[in-house]
Amino acid sequence: MSAHTAPPGPSAGTSRADLVADAALALLAERGMRGLTHRAVDETAALPQGSTSNVARTRQALLELAVRRLADREARVLALHETPDPAAGLDALVDALALATHRALTRNRALTLARYELALEATRRPELRAHFDTAGARFREQLGALVTAMGSADPARHVLSLVAWADGLMFSCVAGTFHAEVPSLQEVRSGLRELLGGMLGGGSDS
Repeated sequence: MSAHTAPPGPSAGTSRADLVADAALALLAERGMRGLTHRAVDETAALPQGSTSNVARTRQALLELAVRRLADREARVLALHETPDPAAGLDALVDALALATHRALTRNRALTLARYELALEATRRPELRAHFDTAGARFREQLGALVTAMGSADPARHVLSLVAWADGLMFSCVAGTFHAEVPSLQEVRSGLRELLGGMLGGGSDS
C-alpha cells in the first residue's frame, strides 16, 4: 500500500441511490440521527423533493442504504484491495493498517462519525443490526486470514484485539476525550507495531 494512495470519494458516475446514501452519511456526521430526514437528504444531495423517498421509502430503508454505502466507502478507506501479502512480513501489515487507521482519523473523519451514529442506532434496531454486522464482517474476515497466514496462534482473539484497539483509538480521537489530538501516522504505526509484534512474535521496530 502506498502512502500516497488516496481513497476515492463519490465520483461523477455515482448512482442516484449512492448520492442519496452519501448525503445521508454527511447528515449523520453533521447533525446526528435526529437530523436525518428524507427532506434533508434531498436538500443536501441537491435533488428534487421526493427523490430520497423514491429510492428509500421508509426510514429503515434509508438507514440500510446508508449502512451499505458506508461499507463500500470504508472498504476503500481501508484499501482492502491493497492488503499486503503475508509473505511481505509484519512491517508491511503494520504500514497498511496504520495508513488505513490514520485515513479514518483525518480526511475520512466525517465518515467515521457517521459510522458511530449508525452503530448506536443499530443497538436499538435489530433489523439494522444485521445489516451493520454483515457490512463489518468483510474486514474482520480478511484481517483474520492475514494474521492466520502470519502465524497467529489465536486468530479470532487477535482480530478482536486489533479491531478493539483501532476502534478505541478512532473513537477517542474523533468523538472522545482526545478529539483535539489526532495522532500522526508514525504514532499510529508505533502503536500497531507494539500490538502486532506481541501477537505475532515480531522483533523490534525498524
